[in-house]
Amino acid sequence: MSRRVRIGRVPIDRVTFGEALAAVERLVDAKRGGTVFTPNVDHVVLAEHDEALRAAYAEASLSIADGMPVVWASRLLGDPLPEKVSGSDLALPLVDLASRRRFRVYLLGGAAGSAERAARVVEARGARVVGFASPSIEADPSDASCASAADAIARASPELVLVGLGAPKQEKLAHAIAPRVRPAVLLGVGATIDFLAGATPRAPALVSRVGLEWLYRLAHEPRRLWRRYLLRDPEFARVVYAQLRAARVTRRRDEAYGCSAGSVASRRGSTRRT
Repeated sequence: MSRRVRIGRVPIDRVTFGEALAAVERLVDAKRGGTVFTPNVDHVVLAEHDEALRAAYAEASLSIADGMPVVWASRLLGDPLPEKVSGSDLALPLVDLASRRRFRVYLLGGAAGSAERAARVVEARGARVVGFASPSIEADPSDASCASAADAIARASPELVLVGLGAPKQEKLAHAIAPRVRPAVLLGVGATIDFLAGATPRAPALVSRVGLEWLYRLAHEPRRLWRRYLLRDPEFARVVYAQLRAARVTRRRDEAYGCSAGSVASRRGSTRRT
């Protein structure tokens, strides 16, 4: 894929929306399977403390910036991402792609009943849904629920699997079962299945563009999301600051070394001329 940018411990591909969509299509055509993740502020914070999540990201086929704060952080760090490419924005274009290319689609996750309702939305756009489930599931590869989900997906033989279990569960689950469900490409899409089902309202486009989608979601689901947005995610600022400081220290050291090496070379040259 593209050269990757690192925010904290999370690698992110430098791709536009159109490039991300084309990359997913290439993954399906390659028939080798793979995982596609959409890191946001919460993913970056969780990855600081979750080794299994870091491992999932390290082997992701595609990682795309889901959220303006992630894009802004990349600019601050001097390695800018081209734009926000959220999983929710990518979902319907992917469905339309599946309709054109006759890719089979599987929906996993969402609240009770959401996957079935979302499946009807997907089918109404012309795509073929070969299965859906909103199970209670764990991301532990040794857990029976994980094995059951993998078996169901494998039997359905989809090319695209939308996994809407929330982070870090969906990333760890996708990473764990990817080898068992090849050639399916698994995409972690967060609340997208609930959005498609109409179970959860999505922030207006303008709110999302100015980086306030988190506030909109907090206002609509305060009991479920307040700990994430108010207690956990502020650590994102510390992560970015630490990375920025480390980069500055490295740059100053390199500059000092370069000056020192240059001075030595200059002195040697002066000695030879004498």
